[in-house]
Amino acid sequence: MKALKLDTNEGTLGFQIAPMIDVVFVIMLFFMVMAGAVKVEKEHNCTLPGTVDTAREAQFVEEQVIQITTTGEVLFNEEPVGKADDHQLENLRGILMRVKQNCDAAKTPCQVTVASEAKSRHQRTMEVLDACAVAGITSVSFNVTEEE
Repeated sequence: MKALKLDTNEGTLGFQIAPMIDVVFVIMLFFMVMAGAVKVEKEHNCTLPGTVDTAREAQFVEEQVIQITTTGEVLFNEEPVGKADDHQLENLRGILMRVKQNCDAAKTPCQVTVASEAKSRHQRTMEVLDACAVAGITSVSFNVTEEE
């Protein structure tokens, strides 16, 4: 048999450029496709803080509480506004008028709760209701506190 001679330089092909160009094109194609998937920031919908539109009604309701004690004293949000002998309740009327104006300016409903003690006089409750009527407040609710 005849021995084959192996040439050591025959197997080395050298630096191949064609596969390198293919890899570069694949990487470039990947980045081009991914660049189109990025969202532009101006497309995000967000609301920045600013001024409030007062043309529509605000959704908060502040309830004002008028208390009537057994002695006839009248308290507005736990502050005394009328003594037992004050039948006109001028101080309460002025406060209720200001409350009504503020509610109208804010376009919110004006709610008043009349909290009478169980043994208070009904006449005093009627005087408080008259003060509410003079101020133009129509949303009035009642609460009777029980003695313990």
